[in-house]
Formats: sequence, structure tokens, C-alpha cells
Amino acid sequence: MLIECKNDKEKVAMGLLSYLPDFKNLANLKDEIALNKNSSEFQLYLYRGDDANFVGVIGTQNNAAFVIIRYLSFAPDYRSHKYEAAAIRELAASNPKKKITALPEYTYLLKYLTENNNNE
Repeated sequence: MLIECKNDKEKVAMGLLSYLPDFKNLANLKDEIALNKNSSEFQLYLYRGDDANFVGVIGTQNNAAFVIIRYLSFAPDYRSHKYEAAAIRELAASNPKKKITALPEYTYLLKYLTENNNNE
């Protein structure tokens, strides 16, 4: 389940973001959190797994026509096709009038939008 990241979940988001190489540096991590806090264009979503724990984070950039996936990070035990596909499909379902796209390093995620749900 995707949940918009609020201030009370900021540390959870920071922990999940720290798995990404760009956010191993604390200054970069804090800048990213501030960007998502201070701009309506950038959005951070937490992904809740089957066990009700937050296991992933998706960063997006939004405009009137598009949602751009900027990054996706899951806790090590949840890095699988199943969780990636579920998160991306849920992101698309929550933005039905917008086209979902991604930065070049995350374009592989777009295949989950066209795959048959039974292929998980």
C-alpha cells in the first residue's frame, strides 16, 4: 500500500532512501527530504508491505500530465519483482489521468504497468 510520506514518517523515509548510493551522504539525504517537504511538484511515497511495515519508498516529480518516477528503494528483504510491480501499479492507479514515466535508470519499472498481474 502506497502512503504519502508525512513529517511523522520522515525518519522511515530517510532510512529507506539511504539504501540508494546518492543518499548515502547525509547532506544529500537531508536535501532530498527538504525538497519533498517544500515543493508540491516532488512527492515521496512509502510502500507498506504485507506485514504492515514500511518496506519501500518511491520519489516522484509531478505535473499536470505526468508522474515521473525519480527513484525507488526497498529494504533488502523486499527487493523483488513482486513488490516493485505492486508499488508501480498502485502509483499508476492513484494517478489515473496522468502518464507514468521514469528517469532513465528506472525505466525498467514501466514494464510492470503493462505486464499481466499474474506474472508476479
